[in-house]
Amino acid sequence: MAEKITIKDIPDEEYIYPGTRACSGCALSLAYRHALKALHSDGGEIIVTVPASCCTVLHGMYPVTSVKFPMLNCAFETTAATASGIKAALKAQGKEDIIVVGWAGDGGTADIGIQALSGAAERETDFIYVCYDNEAYQNTGMQRSSQTPFKGFTTTTPIGKMEQKKNVPAIMAAHGIPYVATANPSYPFDLFKKFKKAKEMKGATRYIHIISPCPPGWGFDTKDLIKIGKLATETGIFTLYEIINGDFQLTGVSKLIAEGRKKRLPVKEYIKAQRRFRFLTEKDIELIQKNIDEKYKEYSNKIM
Repeated sequence: MAEKITIKDIPDEEYIYPGTRACSGCALSLAYRHALKALHSDGGEIIVTVPASCCTVLHGMYPVTSVKFPMLNCAFETTAATASGIKAALKAQGKEDIIVVGWAGDGGTADIGIQALSGAAERETDFIYVCYDNEAYQNTGMQRSSQTPFKGFTTTTPIGKMEQKKNVPAIMAAHGIPYVATANPSYPFDLFKKFKKAKEMKGATRYIHIISPCPPGWGFDTKDLIKIGKLATETGIFTLYEIINGDFQLTGVSKLIAEGRKKRLPVKEYIKAQRRFRFLTEKDIELIQKNIDEKYKEYSNKIM
């Protein structure tokens, strides 16, 4: 039986100081907070490297920082390469128990950083790579990325993006790495549990893809952050799962939906709650709904 995480399992210690430069209602901050608690649990020690991104803003400007652990800023495209270098340096010093984490946005992962990430995974570099996916280059003015969903508004897709979103977790799974997972900060226990698993699996690259709702970029009120995150999973837009040594398994709410124990909500509820989707037609919404229906039919058939 899978280990059940409760509030009692979440460490009290905080690794991010109050008053960061992150936006109000930022999902990145919430995800980062719980991920750090999981990585530091049981006395873990980490070094994080972060490229130009919203996370850099959260950390603050030199010589001041908002976090309690070593963090290295790197160039936009070099997160995985920098993490590989840190890992090699630690190995040369005999410090192989320190966990190295690369933490980047979707632009720095799926677009300009994918070459370095693919190379690190192929070399079986022992580190955890995290993509927090706010579905655009939000830090530089909300430009389109390959993670921007179909018909999503950005400043470079003023009538909505015409292409589908790239499936980066599937790309990473194709590398044969031992652990790939998706997570949603609206479900912190599921996220915490997955980071603990990634921490315990050593010897090769582990990849976690986190959906990160962005109030200014997606067009919703900051008070609705948790609601939007939950709608992403409850409508089937963002599925929670793990791929452990090639074995795919749904987790959390997504598993309950596929098993018929929880009703999946209409995708329209997620779309209509965000101004970035204002260009979608009813036909567009029907197409998205059909694709999700087919995907969950496949999930249900696998479980049955």
